Amino acid sequence: MTHTGTTLVIGATGTTGRRTAAQLTAMGHRVKAASRRATPIDGAEPAPFDWYDPATHPAALDGVDRAYLIPPVGDSDPTVTMLPFLHQARSAGVRRAVLLSSSAIPEGGPAVGKVHQALPDLFEQWAVLRPSWFMQNFTGTHAHAQSIRDEGIIWTATDDGRVGFVDAEDIAAVAVRALIDERAPNTDLVLTGPEALSHDDIAALITEIIGRTVVHRRLSLEGMRDRLAAQVPVEFAAMLAGLDRAIAEGVEDRVTDTVQRLTGRPPRAFKALLEGETRRGH
Repeated sequence: MTHTGTTLVIGATGTTGRRTAAQLTAMGHRVKAASRRATPIDGAEPAPFDWYDPATHPAALDGVDRAYLIPPVGDSDPTVTMLPFLHQARSAGVRRAVLLSSSAIPEGGPAVGKVHQALPDLFEQWAVLRPSWFMQNFTGTHAHAQSIRDEGIIWTATDDGRVGFVDAEDIAAVAVRALIDERAPNTDLVLTGPEALSHDDIAALITEIIGRTVVHRRLSLEGMRDRLAAQVPVEFAAMLAGLDRAIAEGVEDRVTDTVQRLTGRPPRAFKALLEGETRRGH
């Protein structure tokens, strides 16, 4: 059965939201692309949306039967904002909700983990995407990409810990399947790329592909927190630094078959992504 309704993509200008909206519209699905500035997205209907402005919520939900939910960025307790919206969404006719979380945050865990816990009681059709760290953290305008460009350095508190870095295009491809397949996953899905890499491995691959030396510098938990606190609220910085320490302890050293299972194709490797970015001149 083909889905003929409209999908609300929240955060439609973000790393996974933009790609999810693009993949849905390319397949001919109706998309309402929600962002603070209602930024136009090819083939989609733009909608103004701000998690912290409930006045924007009813119009965004109008005529929508499923939703891709990207939590408010940098919010250490998004339940306060998200749960009232999700109740409103259900009342407005949203039948399926796909939430973006993180491999580092279990159901009932901190931040979006509490939203994850609430989702199955709110919607009969649901999925929680729990991707590993994004490969795109090292490209474009992201923090690691900036320090790579400015200093030739990747700063982390991960030591030798390895991560199954995943391509945002693959996250979006799984989001699309979770949104439009006749049967909803009704579970959480841990998404990784095809291999687990340390930040030393990442630095070596970037050096090889771009031809400029990039190194991984190791910080303490406190050093990483203080570095991040210059960019984000201190509570959020402390949480992110804690996630780095968890990587150092091995919690992200895994690969899953989720991308292959849901999309029918293998996930992209980091080297292939870098080569593609380099060819495009990024």
